[in-house]
Amino acid sequence: MNFILDGFLKAFDLLWSHDLEVYAAIGTTLQVSTASLLMSLLAGIPCGFCLGYFDFAGKRALRLTVDTLLSLPTVFIGLVVYAFISHRGPLGEFGLLFSLPAIIIGQTILALPIVTALTAAAVESLDRRLRPTLAALGAGARQTLLTTIREAHTEILTAAVTAYGRVMTEVGISMMVGGNIKWHTRTITTAIALETGKGEFASGIALGLVLLLIALGANFSLFFLKRRWQD
Repeated sequence: MNFILDGFLKAFDLLWSHDLEVYAAIGTTLQVSTASLLMSLLAGIPCGFCLGYFDFAGKRALRLTVDTLLSLPTVFIGLVVYAFISHRGPLGEFGLLFSLPAIIIGQTILALPIVTALTAAAVESLDRRLRPTLAALGAGARQTLLTTIREAHTEILTAAVTAYGRVMTEVGISMMVGGNIKWHTRTITTAIALETGKGEFASGIALGLVLLLIALGANFSLFFLKRRWQD
């Protein structure tokens, strides 16, 4: 048990001393996770709205597909993205392999079904009188979208936090298409895997603590925002 205690003590020392390698991994993680979340929100919220608001042929099959994609293995996403952006793939000419954009693409694919499915569920759970009321008031497509999202803002924010936690803690995509390159594409999760494999428990614990603090910060922010909006 002593090595665990020593690991925690060394972890706090690494964080307090602003270890460059540790903070480089933290910065990379925040960068790619935030970018992928924003991209998934821009695409997922409108898609989720359409899926939850409108009735159309094949809606059930599409909803089932989106719900199934919630459990996509990250290594499978990494494999698919790798196949497309590798030198032999259709996008190989862009040189995306082992770069931050490659990780962002993969994480966006991971987060998109989460945002879409939870947004659709939020829209479906709204008061059924909202749609005819908006129609009676002559609301256009843009007004209908914005009003519906405003009514379901708490649930959509929960979807955003859920997606953020998912992309921040994944390791398969970052490892396969990012390459875990020091000072460049190494994220918190890939650094934890690497340092633990090398027996460097202090660095692994330090990064794990940071990951935990970020997750707690996101959830506390969600909690206080919900309290504020309810009041």
